[in-house]
Amino acid sequence: MESQTFFIDTEQDGSAHILHLNGYLDASTSQILDEAIQQVLSHSGKNMVIDCAKLSYISSAGLGIFMKHIDAVRSAGGDIVFCTMQKPVFTVFDLLGFPILYKIVEDQSVALSIFAEKG
Repeated sequence: MESQTFFIDTEQDGSAHILHLNGYLDASTSQILDEAIQQVLSHSGKNMVIDCAKLSYISSAGLGIFMKHIDAVRSAGGDIVFCTMQKPVFTVFDLLGFPILYKIVEDQSVALSIFAEKG
């Protein structure tokens, strides 16, 4: 079986840290996401935009990483907002009830405006 790749490009826009997820996020690659979120939190990052435009797959293990960190993010006064999801990725989010727990918006500019409104 061919190895699936996953990587994250990060940038900052105002008070938000943008994590661009690329590739295949499953149990074997979820540690990369876990480390990226920990790094943002360790640098006083509390607002995160998770851009899923290039995320081709996510498993429950990948979703579990977001659940692991959401309390710390929200306790710090921040949030995690998802954007630009492909339909197959959104289907997994939807089946597991994530739209109830997280904001999922159509694009990055809308996600960033949520944090701009908070000040």
